[in-house]
Order: sequence, then C-alpha cells, then structure tokens
Amino acid sequence: MAPNRPFEVNPMLTAVAIGYRNPDYSLIAEQVLPYTPVGEERFKYTVYPLSESFNVPADLRVGRMSQPTRVEFSGKQEMAEVDDWGVDTIIPQSDIDAAARQRTSMGGNFDPRARAVEGLTDIINLGHEVRTARMVFNAANYATGRKLLLSGTSQLSDQENSDPLAVFDTAMNGTLVFKPNTAVFGDAAWRKVRAHPHLVNAVRGNLTSKGRITPEEFAALFGLRKVLIGEGWLNTAKKGQEPTLDRVWGPHCAFLHIATNPTTEKTVTFGYTARLDGRKSGSYQDPSIGLDGATIVRVGERAKELIIAPDVGYFIENIVAED
Repeated sequence: MAPNRPFEVNPMLTAVAIGYRNPDYSLIAEQVLPYTPVGEERFKYTVYPLSESFNVPADLRVGRMSQPTRVEFSGKQEMAEVDDWGVDTIIPQSDIDAAARQRTSMGGNFDPRARAVEGLTDIINLGHEVRTARMVFNAANYATGRKLLLSGTSQLSDQENSDPLAVFDTAMNGTLVFKPNTAVFGDAAWRKVRAHPHLVNAVRGNLTSKGRITPEEFAALFGLRKVLIGEGWLNTAKKGQEPTLDRVWGPHCAFLHIATNPTTEKTVTFGYTARLDGRKSGSYQDPSIGLDGATIVRVGERAKELIIAPDVGYFIENIVAED
C-alpha cells in the first residue's frame, strides 16, 4: 500500500491540487482591527479623556498684562501584552525525498515544505479572523447607548415592516464626534440587507424596489469609506468528527471609525491589532520521527487584538433573523 502523502506520486496522473480554504477576500480582520507594530512584548498605549478636546474655559480673553488661561492635557497609559499564536506540522523526510524524486521525473514544483507554510498561514489568518469577529460582534465591547438589539419585525429580514434607513441613520449618528467610516457585516446579514426594497429604492431613485445594491452603493448612501463583508467559515466540529462549518461573522453589523494607519499613540480608532515583529515562519529537524527523521514547520505571530475607543463604534445586534 502506498504511503498516505499530501500529494499524488503516480506518474500516470496529472498533478492537480484542489484545496478547500477561505479565499483571501473573505477574511477582513486586517481591515477591521488593522495590524499596528509595537516594539516590545509588553507595551503601553494611551487613552485620552474624551472631554478635554471639547472643553472651553469660561473666559478666553487675555488682558494686556495678564496671562492666558491655562489648561492641562492628560492621557491615561494602559498596559497590554501580545499573545503568542502559532501552529506546527510534521513533514517526514520520506515525503520530502519523494517530492524531490517526483520533480526530477515528472517536472512540476511541488514542495511539501512550502505547502505546509501555506496551510499553516491559513490557520493563523483564520485564528486572527475568529478573534476579531468575536470582539467586534460582541455588544459588551461597545459603550452604553452605542448599540442596538433588533428583534421581530424590526429586523431587516422583515422587508415589509422594518426601516433600514432609520436603523443605519441611528448608527451613523450614534458615535461620539468621530463618525463611522466603515460598516462591517456578516455575509449572511449582508445578503439580506442588500436586497431590502427601501435601500434599493433609495439607491435607484424610486425607479424600482427590486434588485440588490452593491457595497459601494451602500457606502455612498450613508457616507462611509468602505463596507466590509466577512465571508469566512470555521469548522466547529471536534477533531475526528465530520466537519461542521459555521460562519465566522454572525448576523450582525457594526459601524466603526477606523483610522487608516493607527499607532499606539494619539490615534482615535475603534481598535487595532498590536503585533511584534510581524509574521514568523521557520522549520527545524526532529530525528526522532520516522526512519529518516522529519522537518517541523512552524508559522506564528505575537499579536493582541484591542478595542481602545468603544465610543467611536456602534453595534447592531441581530440585524437580520438567522436562517
């Protein structure tokens, strides 16, 4: 019996690999909580009191011989620490040797080590996506008064009774000072929202209430910079069981103010992902595995997802009914 290898070694077959994975476009975490570099595992970030930039002293006039009114600016230093996220895979030396023989006899460029790095990177990316979705689509991470729970006929899946314009206007006007510039939808929610007749009618100029609007049209309608739609899937079954695929992003929506290039200092943004030294990948030899040893391939990162300004986000929970 031929060994169970992650590639086809039969020279009579054409090597065609079809991998089921989350396409790159389906993952949005890097845009929702953008990566921000930090210099140490433990790092500080500054939270500024919201009132200071909007306070005006009772009298700003200055006499000819007097001093101007003095004010004091403060900032609260918060401490955080990146977490280590990583995953390994084992490639027996016999697999590496067989791939080399295949390249010599049949051509092609299959490299089990490169394939391992690709697969491990997919896992790390999906882990970041899951953590981000669980933070952003969690009502507890939003300030009081900056969240809305829909149910029954108010959900936008009820196209006859719901009012999406009122719901989204509430979100756009519901943050403090910095208006949202980004809307985040779960894919299942967006597919229902985009076909709501009130939105179609608003975009098409009363020509029709049937059809679908695009993310770009939605953004233009509400004055947003972009609309992000989370399309990722996650296998929630235990190891060894048949796969159970669930959506990473639930039936919700968030309106967020996201800075273009956030830093840990003087940046007003809903949140970001602090990361130390970028993505890491490498390998080492383990002679104790198999007859000829094995290569252990590892991919990982040191990162921490943070929400630093909950007042510039607005969460709409259960914006549509789940199927």
